[in-house]
Amino acid sequence: MKINKKKRDGFSGEKLISLPEFLFERKPKDDFFLNSLYISHIGYFPKAAGHYRNRPKGCTDNILIYCTDGKGWFSIDAEKHEVSANQFFIIPATDKPLRYASDAGDPWTIYWIHFTGSKLSSLNESLSISSLISPKTIPFDEHRIKLWEMIYNCLEKGYSEENLSYANLSLYYLIANFLYPQKNIELTQKPSEDISDKVIEYMKNNISSRLTVPEIAAEFAYSASHFQTLFRTKTGISPIDYFIHLKIQRACQLLALSDLRIKEVAAAVGYADAFYFSRLFHKIMGSSPVDYKSKNRI
Repeated sequence: MKINKKKRDGFSGEKLISLPEFLFERKPKDDFFLNSLYISHIGYFPKAAGHYRNRPKGCTDNILIYCTDGKGWFSIDAEKHEVSANQFFIIPATDKPLRYASDAGDPWTIYWIHFTGSKLSSLNESLSISSLISPKTIPFDEHRIKLWEMIYNCLEKGYSEENLSYANLSLYYLIANFLYPQKNIELTQKPSEDISDKVIEYMKNNISSRLTVPEIAAEFAYSASHFQTLFRTKTGISPIDYFIHLKIQRACQLLALSDLRIKEVAAAVGYADAFYFSRLFHKIMGSSPVDYKSKNRI
C-alpha cells in the first residue's frame, strides 16, 4: 500500500466530535459513569483519501478503528498491519510511535472512537485488548453502525451528565459487539437450529420428568459422551446441571406466582421427595423454598 500525504482538510461527509477534557476533570474521581471508561473523541471518515496520522509519542487513549470499505494500514513502533473492509482493530494506550493512514488507491471508510478512563488498564487486561492489535475480520452488522450513530447523536446533543452517561455506558455495548460479533447475530435473528436450543426446549417441555443424559442424548440421536461434550461446549455447563437450574427457575416461578404447597411445587418440577427438593433449592438459591415464597410472593 502507498502512504498518502497528510490531508489537512476534512473529508466530504465526515463526522467528528472531540469532548473537552474539563468535562471529566471537574467530576469526582469516584464518579463511576463518567470516569471509569469514557469517550474522548469519536468520528466517521468516509472515503478518507489522504488520511494520515502520525503520533510519535503514541496515544494515552485506546483507539478503536472499524473499516467498512476500502483499505488502510497502521503501525506501532516498527510493526505494520494492513487493514481492509469489514475489519477492526483496537490499539491500546501506548507511548510507542504510532501511525495510521488510508490506502492511496482505495482509501478506507472508517468509524472510530478514542476512549480512556480510570479503569482503562483493567479493561485492557481483562479483555486482552492487546490481542486485538492485529486486524480482526467480522461480518457486517447494520446494528453495529446504528449503535455507533446512537452514541454520536447522543454526544452531538450536548454534554449533560445524562448524555455523557448514556453514551459511555453504550460504549461497553459497542465494544461487546466488536468482541463477540456472532453473539449479536444469535440474539437478534430467529431462533437457530443449534442443537443446544432444541435440547433446552426439550428440557422445558419435560420439566416434571427425571431425565438422564443417555435419555436426552438418545432423543437427539447422539451418544451420551458426545452429547455431553457438545452441550457443555455450547452452554458452559453439563446437561444435567442445566436441567436442574431450569427446574429451580420453574420452582421459583411457582413459589412466587401460585398457591401450591412446597411438596406440590417439588412434584411439579420432578422431585417426589420434598425434603430433597428443599435442600437442592437452598443450595442453588441460598434460601429455603419457604423463605423464598414468603419474600417473593406476588
